[in-house]
Amino acid sequence: MNMPTIQPLSYSGYRFLASIISHCTWLYFRFALSYRDVAEMMAERGVTVSYETIREWSQKFGGTYAKRMRSNLHRLSDRWHLDEVFLTINGKLQYLWRAVDQDGDVLDILVQARRNKKAAKKFFRKLLKGLQYVPRAIITDKLGSYAAAKAEVMPSVEHQQQGRLNNRAENSHQPTRERERRRRGFKSPGHAQRFLSIFGGDRVILPSRPSSTSGQELPRDHAPTLHTMA
Repeated sequence: MNMPTIQPLSYSGYRFLASIISHCTWLYFRFALSYRDVAEMMAERGVTVSYETIREWSQKFGGTYAKRMRSNLHRLSDRWHLDEVFLTINGKLQYLWRAVDQDGDVLDILVQARRNKKAAKKFFRKLLKGLQYVPRAIITDKLGSYAAAKAEVMPSVEHQQQGRLNNRAENSHQPTRERERRRRGFKSPGHAQRFLSIFGGDRVILPSRPSSTSGQELPRDHAPTLHTMA
């Protein structure tokens, strides 16, 4: 169950402290904020930074922070809970596929236009490639695509299809719905994939109180930072 190797973070060439960069990125993904909201909050604390810069930081570092948080999770479950939920993006129906472990921690997500066998196979392969291990069992709803795809991609894995057993996966979509509502939707499937890969859920990928041992603090009062993941 070894996690993939993640390259060290580099803040070389950036004018701002790593603690400020990571804190702005954390604010954006952890709460229902816009880039302008984050810029205004930082200005209140004596840090002048444009919303365009915060957007650049979020796009550059958000994914790496998420990978580091996933790599630091406790022992991964040998039972995957999978579910899919629809998203409306620019008037078109898309599906958010999500897998969580026994504690509700998000393992991975994938935004696709279909929920057929091909789409299920693509999601399974993404999970296997990213997690680098095969689960003992998967738990899903009764969508036929799961069974058809599992028979080809993971034929030896136990498959349970019971609604109550899959509440963990279904509940993991609730923070996404809230975030989607506050953001007034997503601009494109790619935008949804990038954001939700990092956001994950309201507590999973970016912690509510990331700690710092770097000694770097934001002006005026202490603020949590992700600098320790560097």
